[in-house]
Amino acid sequence: MGSAVVLEEKWPVLGRHERAAEWLRVWTDLGRAPRTIDAYARGLAEYLAVCERDGVDPVAANRLQVAAFVKDLSTRPSRRGSNVVALDSGVGLANATLQQRLVPVRLFYDYLIEEGMRESNPVGRGRYTPGRQFGGHQRGLVPRLTKLPWIPSEQQWLGLLDVVREEPVRNRVMLALAYDAALRREELCSLRTDDFDPAHRTLRVRAETTKTRRERVVPYSRRPVSCCPATSRTGPQSAGPAARCSCRSRAATLASR
Repeated sequence: MGSAVVLEEKWPVLGRHERAAEWLRVWTDLGRAPRTIDAYARGLAEYLAVCERDGVDPVAANRLQVAAFVKDLSTRPSRRGSNVVALDSGVGLANATLQQRLVPVRLFYDYLIEEGMRESNPVGRGRYTPGRQFGGHQRGLVPRLTKLPWIPSEQQWLGLLDVVREEPVRNRVMLALAYDAALRREELCSLRTDDFDPAHRTLRVRAETTKTRRERVVPYSRRPVSCCPATSRTGPQSAGPAARCSCRSRAATLASR
């Protein structure tokens, strides 16, 4: 109940819709990660706010109301401002963020269907239909776009190393491990000293800190990487082009995850 109260205080619209608060309480009781619950609450709260603005009962909403919500997400001013040079800059949410907002809405309607309050889900999802042309694949409500990961150039990477060189040892080690072991942010910040195995140069990523809730063991290099010259015995001049290239490939791995 405590978590539900916090969510309702953060997004008061959730407290005005009993079924929405009930659905979030179910996910909380099932032990979902707090950040997952927070993301679901935010997406559902934005949808409920649009329904209230348009005078629509979210329990009985149809595809037209969901389309209005998608339009609202696609046309709202971007927090990054209009000066950002990008395909989707200045207006609307990024495609990945839009997909993230729709997930809790779709799951909310799945819950209503399971409880016998609805017969169909107005938020479409991609599915395979036998007999249809072109492989029988039906698109979801919003097409999913996949962007290539950003990989810094040689000059950009050297600029990053110049900045990191002035950072405390703790920050340099964290950056080195993030690139060398391809760790997500939460995995990196949740590392403990007993997760390291110096004899085999491996570290254990505990299941409770991972996005997939699966534990894994990953290796790290001897230095651990050249972006932390102060932590290396050989000094900053030992980082050759091959080492920097290896770090940039790690950057691509992190960006794609």
